[in-house]
Amino acid sequence: MKNINDIPANIGWYIAGFVDGEGSFNVSFRRRPDHSIGWQTVLTLNVAQRDKTVLALIKQHLGCGRLQARRDGVWYYVVANPRSIEERVIPFFERFGFLSAKSKRNFMLFKKITHLVSERKHLTREGLEEIAKIRELLNEGRGRRRKYTIEHIIADGDGNPQRLYAEREEGSR
Repeated sequence: MKNINDIPANIGWYIAGFVDGEGSFNVSFRRRPDHSIGWQTVLTLNVAQRDKTVLALIKQHLGCGRLQARRDGVWYYVVANPRSIEERVIPFFERFGFLSAKSKRNFMLFKKITHLVSERKHLTREGLEEIAKIRELLNEGRGRRRKYTIEHIIADGDGNPQRLYAEREEGSR
């Protein structure tokens, strides 16, 4: 496996620029009754493109992840392995940073969450809620869809599954 420091600068900056425009860092939650607190935290880097050439270049130089195709012809480069994210993805983007303020901010938030996961904080109720709060700031704006929101995580933790669906009291909005 290539050392991040051995990646040629022109290739590294090209990949960083490409991911700056076409990629995203994501944190999702999955209900998992087999997990002690009922939730799994999933970290991913996704880059989408119709032509898989650049995605294969990213995979080759980062030394992790997978390519997958959608039915409509769009290809994805996906890294979802927490160890690969911690040991390959984060060091790469620390060396070859982003230019856009939005990507810089999202990467910083993603790094915070990755650090919490590496410290196993996601396995505690308090840590999971902290991750959910940080995630609320990640990828803000149009088009963001989430199956499980911070309200799901918090409602699940207070022992009352109906709380999520309860009417808010007047004035508490």
